[in-house]
Formats: sequence, structure tokens, C-alpha cells
Amino acid sequence: MEDYHKPDQQTVQALRNLANRLRINSIKATTAAGSGHPTSCCSVAEIMSVVFFHAMKYRPEEPRNPNNDRFVLSKGHAAPALYAVWAETGYLKENELLNLRKVDSVLEGHPVPRQQFVDVATGSLGQGLGAACGMAYTGKYFDEARYPAPKAPTRALSYAHSYRVFCLLGDGELSEGSVWEAMAFASYYQLDNLVAILDINRLGQSDPAPLQHHVEKYQRRCEAFGWHAVIADGHSVEELCKVLAQARRQPLAVIAKTVKGKGIQAAEDKTGWHGKPLPKDVADGVIKELQSRMVSCSKRLYPSPPGEDAAPVSLRNIRMPSAPSYKPGEKIATRKAYGVALAKLGRYNEHVVALDGDTKNSTFSELFKNEHPNRYVECYVAEQNMVSVAMGCAARDRNVVFASTFATFFSRAYDQLRMAAISESNVNLCGSHCGVSIGEDGPSQMGLEDLAMFRAIPGATVFYPSDGVSAEKAVELAANTKGLCFIRTSRPENNIIYSCNEDFHVGQAKVVYKTNDDHVTVIGAGVTLHEALAAAEHLKKERIHIRVIDPFTVKPLDAKTIIDNARATRGRIITVEDHYYEGGLGEAVCSAVVNESGFGVHRLAVSQVPRSGKPHELLQIFGIDRDAIVQAVRKVLSGASNSK
Repeated sequence: MEDYHKPDQQTVQALRNLANRLRINSIKATTAAGSGHPTSCCSVAEIMSVVFFHAMKYRPEEPRNPNNDRFVLSKGHAAPALYAVWAETGYLKENELLNLRKVDSVLEGHPVPRQQFVDVATGSLGQGLGAACGMAYTGKYFDEARYPAPKAPTRALSYAHSYRVFCLLGDGELSEGSVWEAMAFASYYQLDNLVAILDINRLGQSDPAPLQHHVEKYQRRCEAFGWHAVIADGHSVEELCKVLAQARRQPLAVIAKTVKGKGIQAAEDKTGWHGKPLPKDVADGVIKELQSRMVSCSKRLYPSPPGEDAAPVSLRNIRMPSAPSYKPGEKIATRKAYGVALAKLGRYNEHVVALDGDTKNSTFSELFKNEHPNRYVECYVAEQNMVSVAMGCAARDRNVVFASTFATFFSRAYDQLRMAAISESNVNLCGSHCGVSIGEDGPSQMGLEDLAMFRAIPGATVFYPSDGVSAEKAVELAANTKGLCFIRTSRPENNIIYSCNEDFHVGQAKVVYKTNDDHVTVIGAGVTLHEALAAAEHLKKERIHIRVIDPFTVKPLDAKTIIDNARATRGRIITVEDHYYEGGLGEAVCSAVVNESGFGVHRLAVSQVPRSGKPHELLQIFGIDRDAIVQAVRKVLSGASNSK
């Protein structure tokens, strides 16, 4: 701390006054809205004042300037305090704060990236620190490697790159396991450019937080996770200035002891006030009291400008250097083809990065790691944190991010996935080991709900490649598709069915088998597409012809191709999928043809919790193999014949 310069008294007073203005504007905004969390805003007022007007370096007129320090409000319900900060910078007009939570206002109840000063949406607690880890990792390892900062002997701080990442958490969310996944990640990777500020205001929503004001216990927990942890009076701007100036080789945790509702006498440290605005008459009295505490001060605070060493990044037109190199009839699992494609894409563009949750030798992301070790992030068995870190890495368009694990394990990160959609995040996720076709490992490892999960996410694109060529094309397309993308890959090795010059597009299905006299349209994907092709060959011997369609993307689904081809088979459709009935390919097809008269959809899917066994045994037991398709075709045609 020998290089610490204590702020002068004018600065201290200006920070105190600013904190009270943040309280006043938070109260005004929530009272005008008739809803919100003024007491949660009041406990962080001094923290926000010091962070934004003393510690952070940024250009307020350019909130997403790549050189700026980053700020994540993990306790998103304190959004009015954040908006009040940006009014203080001049980016927002103060009267805009009175439009809080109105349908035509950008100032929503919790932070969302519609606001240029917000990188990731928060409000579902426990997720902000993981995203902050992704930002800090990008700053320390990716950006530093690409754009090394000029060496400066006077540089006092120890973090590698110029921009730091600040994350403000509430004590209520410290009960979330995802917070501690992020704490472990930050310590392991020595993210010394990351600062977590814990607002220990004692009270949760309906009860006191478990540790209440035992700040030393929070300190010991943070230290046990490998952080440098400092206790501070969260309402003392002098203490906050001092602790935030500390430079360490570890991430810094500031355990700020605060009072919920500070400055609102009727609500200070009292239960029953969470999420309740002040009535107008009470608010007016509180505001007058706060104004009386402000001491005249001529000093005007401005944020310090950032360094200029985080160069702009262009992520447009991320293309493969060449076409796929597979040969017809060659066998490869789509999970391996994913890894091959990812490594290949990484050769062409240095902004492609990969994350995995200790499954890289199964998802084949290890092929990327082997070739591009400095752009691979091992997140270990912490899938929630992995998705949050991926969001942070993708923030401000610094990287093209792919994250992989078994498809089924994304279910434990579903809240992070839906928040990624709300965050308008461009993250690409690959789920391997889908369906009963993985075989002996059994149902705990089988992704059977993943299509339903990802189809339900607004704006998501769901790829389901069926061979090595389409898997490689899916990776390339995902890298260029806005929003959340999911690539579903399989364990079994299957034949290459597409030419390496085949053109693929999002939302465009492929007719892979047809004649001029087809009786039924069969739609399969992944392993079941190959079963459908085998069934087609078998039925041909009986002079029964079927048309086989590969959807390629389950969302968006190519309804036109399906409808046009099903009309040629008199509306007779069979879907077959290695997934539960609910929410999968069959339901997607049903939704696509629901308004078509004379259409009927017969669905084959996994009907119950499966078991261990050989892949071919399980496909047979659950009625999604070639024999089941043959029988379904006969049944559909028999029913059509009987109805005449």
C-alpha cells in the first residue's frame, strides 16, 4: 500500500454527496414506478460512488469502449442505483430515471443489455461473478496475448491488462453454489484484474441472510477459496477508496459491511422492506433529510480515462479455410467431427476460443486444446459457471466462444442459458452424448431433454448434424449466427452421407432419400437419420418407398421443405428421434404442420427413463431403430388402406 494516495477531503466529500444523490434518485425512481428495491440501492450507495468515480477507468460517453473497466451488477435488483450512476456521468438524463420500469423505457426492473452500459443481464442471483470471471479471463489472457500492453515501469497495479472487472454481489446470493464455482475459477486462474464487492447488508428478501453481519466468516470463506479478502465499512468512502486501490496477485474480495435501507430511517436494518417502494409522502421526507446531510462542495468528480491498449475486434465472416475433407462412406462420430471442426476454425481466426467442463476427451474439444492451448479454458465440473464464463468471454464481441460438455449436463445450467438469451449473448454450446445411443453409461449420462430445453430458449438456434460434413458446417454457421447456438452431437460413428461441397444453411433441411413414388415422409436426425436410411433400403425390397429428410436445424425448422415433401406422400409423416417425446423433433414437426389439412404425424421417441445396454439394443428396446421405422411405415400405410 506504499503507493496508495489518500484522496483529499474535497474528493471524499464529493463522493459522500454523490452517494446520497444516488440514494435520492433511487428513491425517486422506485416511488415513481410504484415498485422496485430502494433499500437494496441505499446499502450500495457509497460502494457505487467510489467504484464509478474513483476506482474505475472508463469513458462514460462510450460505455462499451473495449478499453473501459467493466462493471457487473450481480445483485440486479439494485438497478436503480446503477441507472442513477449513469445519470451522474451524464450518459442518462436525470428525468429519465422517473421512467423506471415503464414499458416504453430502456430502464427495466433489472439490468439488460438494451442499456449500452450493461454487458450481461442480471437479476437471477448468483450469476454475475461467473460472467465477470469470463471478462477478466479475456482481459488477462486473451487480450493481453493479442494486444500486449506497453511496458511501463511506473505501472503500480499487478494485473496484466489495462482493464479491470468489478462485480457487486449481495449477501443473499452468496447462498448460491454458482457464486462459489466462480470464486474457485477466479482463484485458480489468478484473475488479479477481478474485484468482487460483497454488499453484506444482513437482510435477504424474507429473512436475514444466514451469516448476517458476521463479516469475518465471509472473509475466511473467500480466503479459503484463494482470494485476497478485506473487510471494509461499506459506508465509508475513505475505507472503500483504500481497499479498492490494493494490487494483488490474487482476485480481490471486498467484504463491505453495510446497512440495508441506509438513509431511510423507517427502513434501516429492518425486515419487511425488500422490494417495496416508499410512499410519496415518506419519500419526500426522506429526500429532504438526505439533502440536509450533503455538505457544499465545489469539486466535480469525473471518471478517469482508460488506457488505449485493447484493440477493436472484428468477428464478422468467421469462415473455414477449406471445405470438409471427409470421404463418402467414411465413419466418424459427430462429437469427434465437432472437435476437428473447432480446431480447424481456430486455425483461421485467433478470436475463436473453446471452453469445456472436464469432458474434453469425450466432446473432442481436446483437439482444439492440443492445437490452440492458449485459447482453451478448462472450467472443470462446474457447468453453471462454464456457461456464465462463456457469456463473459463473449461480452463486447471480444471472442467467438464455444463451450462443450455432455448434452444432459447443460440441464443444471438452464438458468444460466436462459439468462444468456436475455443477455443477447452470442455463445455457442455443444452437447455430446445425446440419447440412448450412448449405450452402457446409462440414463444419467444421456441427453434426452436437451432439444426441449434449447427449443424453449427465445432466439436460440439448434443444430442437429447427422454426419461429419454437416457437423463441420454447423460449427462454421454457429460462429456466424447471432444469439445462443446449440450443436447436438452423438457418440456412435456413422457414415458420411454428404458431399464435402454440400451447402448448408440455418433453417434449411435436406432431402437425403427420395423417389417419384414415395409413400411416407420420414424425418430423422443424428443416429436416427441413419436408421431411417437403412429402413428405406429395407422397404425398397418390398416396393415401399419412403422419403427421408434431415432437418439439420431443429430450430428454426424448415417447415416449407417438410410440408412440400409430405404433400408428395399424401401428408403421411413419421418422426424418429433419440430424445424423449416431450419437446423434441416430433413436437417441432407437429407445430410446423398443425395448420395443414390432411396431414398426420406418427412419432417415434424414447418413452421412458432408459437403462444401460448396447446402443443397438437400446435403439431397439425404445422403438427408434430401423426395424421400428419399418413397422411404423407399414402401420401408417395399413391405416391409410383401411380408411379407404
